[in-house]
Amino acid sequence: MGILIFGAVFVDIKGYPLAKYIPGGRNVGRVIQTHGGVSRNVAEDIANVELRPTFVSVVDESGTGADVIDKLRRHKVNTDYIIRRPDGMGTWLAVFDNGGDVIASISKRPDLGALLEVLDRDGDRLVSEADSVVVEIDIEVPLLKRIFALAGKHHKNVYAVVSNMSIAMERRDLLQQTSCIVCNAQEAGMLFSEDYSDVPAESLQHLLVDRLVRAGIPRMVVTLGEAGAVYAEIDGLSGFCPAQKVDVIDTTGAGDAFFSGVTIGLTYGKSLAEACEIGTRLAISVISTKESVCPRFRPEEFGLSVPWEE
Repeated sequence: MGILIFGAVFVDIKGYPLAKYIPGGRNVGRVIQTHGGVSRNVAEDIANVELRPTFVSVVDESGTGADVIDKLRRHKVNTDYIIRRPDGMGTWLAVFDNGGDVIASISKRPDLGALLEVLDRDGDRLVSEADSVVVEIDIEVPLLKRIFALAGKHHKNVYAVVSNMSIAMERRDLLQQTSCIVCNAQEAGMLFSEDYSDVPAESLQHLLVDRLVRAGIPRMVVTLGEAGAVYAEIDGLSGFCPAQKVDVIDTTGAGDAFFSGVTIGLTYGKSLAEACEIGTRLAISVISTKESVCPRFRPEEFGLSVPWEE
């Protein structure tokens, strides 16, 4: 079946200034609306490596909901388990500066309660046939507990993607059951109640090992933006993955693409260091590409021997 993904769909409304951005001022610019949501982005990123993921989610009953499903299908994502319900999608409103970074945002979360219907009906089969499971760790607790229980029952690795660390922090018992967590330095600092903003990468990778042991979390990757990423495992392994310089167009979705690459690598037999390299390549393809272009890869480009179909 490939990688099985549980999470939300959002509509992203993004504003870009045409001149120098003035905080608190009236800025002339362009506003675009796109399909978003961390889990939806991950499903599309994994599909762009021709790996045929299955996405379990909810969309609303509007034309936008239908468009979301149609686009994912064109990317060859299995959308058979996306349910349509009123208020099924969230909204993310964001303003960007001239460097392509988000400077302000507001989000409205969707109601994912309908996913319990999917788990009741198809959960055992879906999880048992999956290569691994991806879950948005800040969705509703009853959903998370069901997903983790099924993953444990069928001995499947769970990879946690974070969209709101302040919520994810309340699920520490579930974080301990993940195979790997990917987050940025600010989010890692929130999780461990520390400030990593001025900690060098070499120091941070060793510090993470200690924090993982204390927290009982098996494995973590922390992204550092243009400085790269560090990774650590509870058994003492740690390392650094350098970034690559590119012209940044839009940083939206870069973290999701990096997470997707790490998940792909670990699911299909790569080391954590190799998985981070895959994540870096996918993130670069996102931040240096215009919205209308969809970068695609083949598994063999990353040294993956995974069956795929035309």
